[in-house]
Amino acid sequence: MERRPFGPVPREIAVIGQGTWYIDDAHRPTAVATLRRGLDLGMTHIDTGEMYGDAETVVGEAIAERREEVFLVSKVLPSNATRAGTVAACERSLARLRTDRLDCYLLHWPGPHPLEDTFAGFERLREQGKILSWGVSNFDVPDLDAAWKAGGEGRIACNQVLYHLQERAIEHAVLPWCEEHGIATVAYSPFGHGSFPGPDTSGYRVLGEIASSHGATARQVALRFLVRRPSLLTIPKASSPEHVADNAAAAALQPTEAELARIDAAFPLGSRPRRLPML
Repeated sequence: MERRPFGPVPREIAVIGQGTWYIDDAHRPTAVATLRRGLDLGMTHIDTGEMYGDAETVVGEAIAERREEVFLVSKVLPSNATRAGTVAACERSLARLRTDRLDCYLLHWPGPHPLEDTFAGFERLREQGKILSWGVSNFDVPDLDAAWKAGGEGRIACNQVLYHLQERAIEHAVLPWCEEHGIATVAYSPFGHGSFPGPDTSGYRVLGEIASSHGATARQVALRFLVRRPSLLTIPKASSPEHVADNAAAAALQPTEAELARIDAAFPLGSRPRRLPML
């Protein structure tokens, strides 16, 4: 599995990781087996959050006795992100995950509490060794500017954002901002949320033609396109060990510049929205 820098974190991270939103809806033994199969394939970046129901407990079971392999990320809800609330939320997540630390802890989206307070909570957790780094999620450029001012240079590890072929809004300004400031950009829902192009669409036909030339699948081609820049990583969720293996194989694809250009044309960027889309 290819690995890449993760902002200022002194460790390289799997370019394709594992998301866990709604993983608790699945048959639990299958969900655990899927995450473990992903680890076997080098997908050691696992993302979860306190909002995701019982996902943290599923992850905790899956990584038992394999914690040292994992780059583990969770998130605090904005409603909990006071200075003390951030610390308390993290401790609850650690208990559910059955671990003593997170590799990165994120503010799930901009919320009502001052960023200075949230980040002070992050720093307290970092000083205690309960988190090793911290970042943000669903932050647009004005939010990122405010976070940079509140947190200080070199503190923010990543910005986790919605990014898939039919939703490329981050390319207008968010991705360039993160690249300029040395922050990793992590794409969530890289296949959309039940909206991957259907087989009767022109976009799918382009993906399929490129996939055929590489002995790959259309979804693998889409996933590889979304990590075509060095600052990008992604965290698709998988429903089975077979599905996670399919995701992992995307990391080995090497599409040509011409093929990337075809995908770019088939799924045009569109105009910049007034607000950054999120799920």
